[in-house]
Amino acid sequence: MAGAQEEPVLTRAVDDDSRENEDDVGKEEDTGAQVAPIVKLEEVVVTTGEEEEDVLLDMKAKLYRFDKDGNQWKERGVGTVKFLKHKETTKVRLVMRQSKTLKICANHSIHSPMSLQEHAGSDKTWVWHATDFSDGELKEELFCIRLGSVENAKKFRDLFEEIAGSEDKNTEESEEAAEMATELIKSLKVGDKKEESKEESKVEEKEVDKPVVKEEKPTGPISTEAKTEA
Repeated sequence: MAGAQEEPVLTRAVDDDSRENEDDVGKEEDTGAQVAPIVKLEEVVVTTGEEEEDVLLDMKAKLYRFDKDGNQWKERGVGTVKFLKHKETTKVRLVMRQSKTLKICANHSIHSPMSLQEHAGSDKTWVWHATDFSDGELKEELFCIRLGSVENAKKFRDLFEEIAGSEDKNTEESEEAAEMATELIKSLKVGDKKEESKEESKVEEKEVDKPVVKEEKPTGPISTEAKTEA
């Protein structure tokens, strides 16, 4: 008949079938199977060069270096500054890496007569000279570091100057020890020479005191019987 409405039952049946099909597809996709990777990646051990060192200081900072050509301060990086003490040599160095790239922006030893100075009267900023190796070659640099707080700046300065002073003391002690060892070697050499001279004199005395035995030759005439026996 014209104008008759479609039965809603058919529409519901189609919707129910489509939903069932979607559910079946979802069930088929969720198989729980594990796919092995095509390429097997091996674990790589990353070394930083700090494995044989103990951390004496570790704090956030911002580092600048003075550009002589431009006569101005240039930012070197924002990251973590460390004081590292070698376990065998006991030498201490300053190392700073950028926070995101971990690129080294400062790497030099701390020793006498290095010292810190305030920059423009700031109590959170220090300036110092160093022979730096962060770029792969030794270069004289003028650094300026800004710490996050006055407390951190004071801790940085105190430990820096303590390390530099201890290095100076160790150098003096090593020089004194070297001088003492040299004097001891000299005294031993003199003693050895004296002992050798004593031994030589004893040998000479023995040779002088040794009696000289002279061979006596017969002076009388040789008898006829002695000649016959000969």
